[in-house]
Amino acid sequence: MRRRHLLAASLLAAAAGGARAAVPRRVVSLGGVVTEIVHALGADDRLVGVDQSSLYPPAARELPQVGYFRGFAVEGVLSLRPDLVLASDQAGPPEALAQLRAVGLPVVSIPSAPNVPALEQGIDAVATALALDAEGLSRARSLRQQLDDAARPVAHAGQPPRVLILSSHTGRLQAAGAGSAPHALLTLAGGVNAFTQPGYKAVSAEAVAAARPDVILTSTLSIEAAGDVRAFAAQPGIALTPAGRDGRIIVLDDLLLLGFGPRLPQALAQVRAGLFGAASH
Repeated sequence: MRRRHLLAASLLAAAAGGARAAVPRRVVSLGGVVTEIVHALGADDRLVGVDQSSLYPPAARELPQVGYFRGFAVEGVLSLRPDLVLASDQAGPPEALAQLRAVGLPVVSIPSAPNVPALEQGIDAVATALALDAEGLSRARSLRQQLDDAARPVAHAGQPPRVLILSSHTGRLQAAGAGSAPHALLTLAGGVNAFTQPGYKAVSAEAVAAARPDVILTSTLSIEAAGDVRAFAAQPGIALTPAGRDGRIIVLDDLLLLGFGPRLPQALAQVRAGLFGAASH
C-alpha cells in the first residue's frame, strides 16, 4: 500500500512539473507492450511511430514502423522527428539507443519483466514520461487497480490442470517454460506448466505426448498455421495427449499470450475460463 501511495505521489509531482516542462507530443514506441500501455493511458494520438511487435491496438499497425524493437533502425526513428522515445528495457542494440541519446533525444526505458509489479512500474514510467494530465493519471491508477484485482488468486476445487504452452507457427513445436511471459500468465491463472525447462525450447512430438497435458495453451498464429483448432489438435504428439483427444485447447491472441501487458486481466479471464469453466470470469 505504501508503494502505491509513493507511485501516485510521483505521478502527481510529474503532472505538476508538466506545466513547466514541454509535454512530449511526438512519441516513438519500441515494444508491443509499451505501445499497449500508451493506448491504455489514452495517449495514442501522440504516437508517430512504432516497432513491428506493436500489434495492438489495430490502429498502431497503420503507423510508420522502425523495425523490430530488439534491432530497430536509428535512421527510421530520427526521420519521424520524435521528442520522446519509449523503449522496452529489452530494446536495442545498446549502441542504437546510445546514438539516439547522443543527439539529445530523450529515451525512457520501460520495465518488461513478466510480473505485475514490473508491469505497474512500466505504466508509471510511461505516465511520467508523457507528463499526463489529471485524466491520464486517473487512467493509470484505475489500470493498476484492475491489474491488482485480476492477479489475486482464485480458489478452485481439485488439482490444478497440467498445461502445455505450445506454439507451432514456425513449423516446429516450441514449448514455453519458467521465466517466460506465458508461464507467468498460466501461473497467475492457476494452472501448472507441464514443461519445466526455462525459457522457450523446441520439443519433439514424443516429448509433447509424454508430457500428457490436460490442456494446451497456444496462440492465434499457431492455430492459423495449422489451419484450424481441429487440425492443430491432430498434429503428431498433440493428438496423443489428453488435451488433444478432448479438444481442450485454449487460444489467445499472440500479444495477449506473449506480451504480459495492460490487457492482462482479459488474458487471465480467458485462460481461467478455459481451465476451470465460465465461472472463472
